[in-house]
Amino acid sequence: MSLLEALTNDMKTAMKAKDKAALSVVRMLKAAVSNEQIKVGHDLTAEEEVAVLSRELKQRVEEQESYVAGGREELAEEIAQQIEVVKRYMPAQLDAAEVEALVQETIAEVGATSKKDMGKVMGALMPKVKGKADGKLVKDLVQKHLD
Repeated sequence: MSLLEALTNDMKTAMKAKDKAALSVVRMLKAAVSNEQIKVGHDLTAEEEVAVLSRELKQRVEEQESYVAGGREELAEEIAQQIEVVKRYMPAQLDAAEVEALVQETIAEVGATSKKDMGKVMGALMPKVKGKADGKLVKDLVQKHLD
């Protein structure tokens, strides 16, 4: 089942359950996927679907951080619920230990020795973790290992 079909089914389920919060997030995700499909002119591949979901998740995480920084806890809670709905459609996330192992492996592959090699490491590493790990975590771990 494609992501669009899953979103359509979940949208129907949310409508029947009168779950307005989940329904609005699923509608936004469905619109984002449909818009991307129109933009590229073909059915999305799994990687393209994950890219759209990652973008939507990142927007919500940044929004939540700004609400927390601004002292708007009630809005941050609302966004946290939206984040949980988006995460349902994301591939299983790697934990910090798995990401760290991939970072060390990639550093060895590209022969990186200093922070100057950060671009090479990130270029080789990001396709491996795309949609499966937070980019900020990956960047922080690479920096830690290249000190």
